[in-house]
Amino acid sequence: MKSLIVINPNSSEDVTRGIDAAIDPLRKLGLPIRCLTLKEGPKGIESQLQADLIIAPMLALAAAQADAAGYVIACFGDPGLHALRDQTWLPVVGIQEASVMTALTLGQRFGVIAILSRSIPRHLRAFGAMGVLDRMAGDRAIELGVTELADTDKSLNAMIETGKRLRDEDGADVLIMGCAGMAKYRAPLQSAVGLPVVEPAQAAVSMALGHISLDLSHASQRADHD
Repeated sequence: MKSLIVINPNSSEDVTRGIDAAIDPLRKLGLPIRCLTLKEGPKGIESQLQADLIIAPMLALAAAQADAAGYVIACFGDPGLHALRDQTWLPVVGIQEASVMTALTLGQRFGVIAILSRSIPRHLRAFGAMGVLDRMAGDRAIELGVTELADTDKSLNAMIETGKRLRDEDGADVLIMGCAGMAKYRAPLQSAVGLPVVEPAQAAVSMALGHISLDLSHASQRADHD
């Protein structure tokens, strides 16, 4: 049976487990979902250089999945998104792109809770390419690295504080969690700030499952990829 393949491009199994837990409710829709860890990746992808370096091994990992019905790239920043779309006619969804598109259906101006300030320029380049900067209220960092997110109280408190600033100072009416594997914080964050909160892996998997079910593809001629 075919499966949706969700690739965590960093080498943290903890992050992969968090992604797997986040998307578990979507398994009831019927299509198997497999979450993979890219062992060649860094512990956390926090710079453009790290993002670019994982593209080649990630493409190889994706190509090795004979049962793939589609792919999700589970890193905020969507490294290798367009390269993987060049490689396959199967649906390919990036969590950053999907989370923004989902947020635009839930509010007028979205705010992003980034993990580190140095990630924000990557986000802004992507949002500019998407043409959504006029719908972005702000992008603020909690200044915690990927590995530090395991500290539940510290992470949640930082997200709540940042979410309230995005709401009160920047005018956001919907929030996006700017990193994969943070789904356990979504419900308490949403309750604390009183705004809808988009978890990017959940948004991307939901979108990918819809594309697979409807036989939608970015490739105009599937035969070119066979």
